[in-house]
Amino acid sequence: MGAGHMQIGEVAQRTGLSLRTIRYYGEIGLVEPSARSRGGFRLYTEADLNRLLLIKRMKPLDFSLEDTRDLLQILDRLADPGLDEDRRTDLAHRLDEFEQAAEQRCRDLRGQLAMAEEFAQRLGDQRRTHLEATGDR
Repeated sequence: MGAGHMQIGEVAQRTGLSLRTIRYYGEIGLVEPSARSRGGFRLYTEADLNRLLLIKRMKPLDFSLEDTRDLLQILDRLADPGLDEDRRTDLAHRLDEFEQAAEQRCRDLRGQLAMAEEFAQRLGDQRRTHLEATGDR
């Protein structure tokens, strides 16, 4: 195994993703291993691991696999030093749209969490009220 390469088991451990999920992301072209060992084992780099972590972070925000693919393509294209300025500006605008969507989804989740916490608090209040009324604790 070359320097800087990790086998899929280490990648799974470091990302918290299952082997099956990592393989699936490779099958659909989101994160393909950077290399293969002589024995055919998938080998990943730190950049591959970071790509997997980005995908993992998009999932709780309900981005689709197509959204994820689009974002990864934008980031890949923006990393191209030969990209012309007009295209770079267009891609940066699309990246801004993803950032705004992520921020909105975070706000929505915070609202849902606040509602869930309020519900849990009310249940606790109801429990205490009913137990105090009956003398149970």
